Amino acid sequence: MFIGEYSHSLDSKNRMIVPVKLRDELGERFVITKGLDGCLYAYPEKEWKILEEKLKKLPLTNKEARAFVRFFFSGACEVEIDKQGRGLIPLNLKEYAGIEKDIVSIGALTKVEIWSKEKWQEYNELNIDFNSIAEKMGDLGI
Repeated sequence: MFIGEYSHSLDSKNRMIVPVKLRDELGERFVITKGLDGCLYAYPEKEWKILEEKLKKLPLTNKEARAFVRFFFSGACEVEIDKQGRGLIPLNLKEYAGIEKDIVSIGALTKVEIWSKEKWQEYNELNIDFNSIAEKMGDLGI
């Protein structure tokens, strides 16, 4: 399970240092792809396989299902952690997330979300009514 918030920066070669607490769960290889809300998602291989199996079951005839699969898989790539604990963020994903230098990685249960520092700050300033959201989660059995 991924938890916590970690601030760090990209180096000149678009590599990010993966925080040790996240690296232990992500493993030496993981999948990174476009995420929702303008961030990137990083999945350990086992969680990516679970997502992959779920998406395989979506009906090919459903336009929204096809769009959803395209969204996640078109930008996805495998990342290998080097001996210094760094992983490369591909240029297309860096651009998608608006990442320039400073990033924030957050634990999000089964995945890691990677945000540009600016977008993460904007998200946290949205004044989201978490009490209202919590009430709706009760309808989902949480």
